[in-house]
Amino acid sequence: MSNELTFLVAFATVFGASEAIKHIQSDARRKEHRSRKNNLIVRCLKSCQYSSILEGRRVVLSGDKLYIDTGTHWAGEFGHPFAGYYLAYPDSSASGLVSTICDEPPIMNWIYVDRWSYELKFGNRTWADDNFPIPWDCSRQDRRLTFGGWEGFLAVKEGDFWSLYFDVDEDHLKSKLPEGTPVLEIELIRVEMRITKPKPPPPEDKPEDKEKATENAKESSDAKDRAEGAADANAANGASDGNGADVANGDAAGEAATNGGANGHSGPDKADGSTYPKGAYATPPEEPLESPAVD
Repeated sequence: MSNELTFLVAFATVFGASEAIKHIQSDARRKEHRSRKNNLIVRCLKSCQYSSILEGRRVVLSGDKLYIDTGTHWAGEFGHPFAGYYLAYPDSSASGLVSTICDEPPIMNWIYVDRWSYELKFGNRTWADDNFPIPWDCSRQDRRLTFGGWEGFLAVKEGDFWSLYFDVDEDHLKSKLPEGTPVLEIELIRVEMRITKPKPPPPEDKPEDKEKATENAKESSDAKDRAEGAADANAANGASDGNGADVANGDAAGEAATNGGANGHSGPDKADGSTYPKGAYATPPEEPLESPAVD
C-alpha cells in the first residue's frame, strides 16, 4: 500500500512539473508573437462589388487615420504600412497597440478608436488618452485583430479612399455616416512582416589605419601649437609699441558686449543663457515612442 501511495505522489509531482513547464513555454510563445511587428491585411466577410478591391489589401497610416491601400495609384506608395505590435498601455493592465509611422527614425504611435467618429486613428499618448486606446488583443487561432474583446471592424468608402472604423454602437455606423455610404464588414489579419536582407556590419578599422589616424592627429596638434606660439609672439611685439591701440580695442569690445553686442544685437547670454530668439527654451511636448529593437 505504501509503495502505491509513493508511486502516486511521485507521479503527481512529475505531472505537475511537466504541466508547469508547458504553461511557461506557452506563455513565452504568446508574449513573443505579441511583441513582434506585424502587418495588417484585410479580409472581407461577404462578397460584393467592392470585395475584390479590398480583399488581401494591407492597412496603411496616412494623416492621422488608418486606411486600406487599394493600390489604385501604381506609380507611388500611399501612406505608411502598418507595422505594429501589442504593448502594455501606461497606467493600465490592458494591452495597447502601436505602429511605426515612419522608417527613419522608427517612431511609434498609439492606435486608438476616435470616441466621436469611431474612426481608427493614430497619435501620441495625449491624443490616445482622450479617446479609446484599449483594450487590443487577437483571436486565439488565426490571431485576427480584436478590440474590446470582439471584431467590429468596418471599411468605409470616403471619396476615392477606404478608411477603417470600429462599429462601437453595432449599427453599421448609421448614426455617424450619411445614408447610402458604402460600409463593409471586414476582418484584420495579423501577418508576419516580410524578411529583408540585413544591412552589412560597418568595416573594422585596420591597425595601419589607426596608426595613420594617430599620426595625423599628432601632426595637427603640433601645427596648432606652433600657430598659437606665433600668435603670442606677435601680441607681445604689439604691446611693446606703447601706442595703446590694443587697450583701446579691448575697451571698445567690452562696451559692445555690455550694450548687447555689435550694432545692438544681443549676444549669447540672452534669455538666461539660451540662444533661442524668443527667450528661454520651452518644455518640449511629449514625444512619440521610439521603436525598440525587434529580433
